[in-house]
Amino acid sequence: MKKILFLTVLFILGISLIGCGKNSEKDIVEDLDKKISKADSYKLTGVLEIINNEESYLYDVEVAYKEKDQFRVSLTNQTNNHQQIILRNSDGVFVMTHKSTQLL
Repeated sequence: MKKILFLTVLFILGISLIGCGKNSEKDIVEDLDKKISKADSYKLTGVLEIINNEESYLYDVEVAYKEKDQFRVSLTNQTNNHQQIILRNSDGVFVMTHKSTQLL
């Protein structure tokens, strides 16, 4: 019984050690860098927090990039839904602001 338990523990330990250390952090970053450099476009989203003195502002951020340095960045304030878009295309760079109006 002790032999079976010992062999089972040894087997589980061996399997877990084989799975660990296959790719180092450096290998993963290098692979990701290769994939990004081959990409002709990408899209990402996130949340941006701006801290100004004692106040904090949260923005939803969406970025879309297309080869030849064309991109669109959308910033939306989570509190008041104020949106600003930065756009770059072959015609130039544009900043568009849209303020939602409220009816009283």
